[in-house]
Amino acid sequence: MTKHPKQLLVIIAEAVLEKRLVADVRQAGALGYTVHDVRGGSQNATREGSWEADRTIEMKVICEPAVADAIARHVLDSYGPHYGLTLFFADVAVMRPEKF
Repeated sequence: MTKHPKQLLVIIAEAVLEKRLVADVRQAGALGYTVHDVRGGSQNATREGSWEADRTIEMKVICEPAVADAIARHVLDSYGPHYGLTLFFADVAVMRPEKF
C-alpha cells in the first residue's frame, strides 16, 4: 500500500463566508474540499448555530503544502479582520493522490 504525503488545512469560519471560501479554495488550485456545519465555543464566545447569522462551518482541504499556505494567507488577509476564523494544518497521507 502506497501512501502519499499531503497537507490538511482546516478552516472554521462564519457560515456567511462559505461561498467565498469555496471560490477562494478553487482559485488557489485545490481540487476539492469538504464543508460541515459545526458548533463550538471558546473563552471569548459560543456559537450555537441557533439562528442563521450564528452558524459556523468547518471546511477541510487536502492539497499540496504550498496551496494550503496560499489559501490560509488569503483567508487571513481577506476575512481575518472582520470575521471569526480558526485555521490549522496537519500533515496527512492519502491514497489516490490524483484526487488531491
